[in-house]
Amino acid sequence: MEEGTGLKVIARMESQFPTKFGIPRQSGLVEELRSTVTFEPEYRCPDALRGIEGFSHLWLIWGFSENRRETWSPTVRPPRLGGNERLGVFATRSPFRPNGLGLSCVKLERVELSTPKGPVLHVSGADLMDGTPIYDIKPYVPYADCRPEASEGFAPAPAETLKVVISPEMEGRIPPERVQALRGVLAWDPRPHYQADPERVYGMAFAGLEVRFTVDGRTLTVVDVTENLTGKGQ
Repeated sequence: MEEGTGLKVIARMESQFPTKFGIPRQSGLVEELRSTVTFEPEYRCPDALRGIEGFSHLWLIWGFSENRRETWSPTVRPPRLGGNERLGVFATRSPFRPNGLGLSCVKLERVELSTPKGPVLHVSGADLMDGTPIYDIKPYVPYADCRPEASEGFAPAPAETLKVVISPEMEGRIPPERVQALRGVLAWDPRPHYQADPERVYGMAFAGLEVRFTVDGRTLTVVDVTENLTGKGQ
């Protein structure tokens, strides 16, 4: 970005995550997650979306609004490596960057051109917190954007996800349309990689709920689900 050039917020994400904890570490991991992109008043123009329905996926360029710092470090400690090894910031997807910009690929489920909030994009697989500012939207073009031969560096896909155990009683407290999305989020292990205490109870805010769980080995067990009145997890 050239000096003196500002980025304008064109839209904001509306998702099931009021806090950072529990958000999938990458986009596309949990396709069951449904979110909406709502535009700022200046950009609520249906013509700006003309033709977008022809694309199955979109790139969202957004801001790490909860990780603002006045300074930056050339190295960071990726949680993927247990927080014990430093790597160059430009070799990671750390939110602590000179410019706090994120990039996510989401599936476009449908487009609503006329709502009380103006045009709305319904997407799935997003990894953004509720209220995240979005600076730009671009179509995903498979022939140019897909690179099957790409190497994965220090971040290969996990060999397996966690087994998620939710009792009938706990599942009955979750809106039916949210159950599969929650299972998907939990299966990818929301904990920091360096935490492995089987006795610790974790709390995650999701879709108006406070979901508490433990993890023992490769099994995650939901121990409580209550209404979240504060919108905050831990």
